[in-house]
Amino acid sequence: MSDLSAFPVTRRWPAKEPGKLQLYSAPTPNGVKVSIMLEETGLPYEAHYIDIGNNESWTPEFLSLNPNGKIPAILDPNGPDDKPLPLFESGAILLYLAEKTGQLLPDNPARRYETIQWVFFQMANIGPIFGQVGFFHKFAGREYEDKRPLKRYADETKRLLGVLERRLEGRDWIMGGDYTIADISALGWVRNLIGFYEARDLVEFDRLEQVAVWLERCLSRPAVERGLHIPKRQ
Repeated sequence: MSDLSAFPVTRRWPAKEPGKLQLYSAPTPNGVKVSIMLEETGLPYEAHYIDIGNNESWTPEFLSLNPNGKIPAILDPNGPDDKPLPLFESGAILLYLAEKTGQLLPDNPARRYETIQWVFFQMANIGPIFGQVGFFHKFAGREYEDKRPLKRYADETKRLLGVLERRLEGRDWIMGGDYTIADISALGWVRNLIGFYEARDLVEFDRLEQVAVWLERCLSRPAVERGLHIPKRQ
């Protein structure tokens, strides 16, 4: 049996099945990347809900796993060299799980790096910019009298959606015929933008054709449907 007692995070969120990969997360756009990936690959795991609304990601136990205080994070008892591996940052976790399972990342070196570039595109652009739209459109920022920040982020979101729209022309998935971690990294953010953030009209989403069809294609996957609700909110 795997011994994870050396990791403080397991004291607050005990592992009932320590031989399985441990997921510490919440069903946010970043969090669902990993739960969807795990559901897609079939890798056995145990999910622990981190209540970010009550600042559980800033507890000493969670910070011992991710000093940046953000979900998701994982603890793989069966990491490289048969040693437990703690890992944070959703993009890094996607790459790790893809390489661990040999799934959802092309073997061809050129296509592999092309896929990775789109994961980085999401991490560096889509996530941060869409998140700012959420803040200034739905949350505390909407009370600000100065609407220039909202306009700036809404305009940038339109531009980024345009990049994705052009990429998807003639393609079912970001990488063409292959569903990959590039799709997994982005789908939750696009869904959140027009759903939870209520920014559909603001970013003129209905002017898009390819992105809308791609999103529906993503959401129709059973593993995506399951992963979007893991871990369950408590």
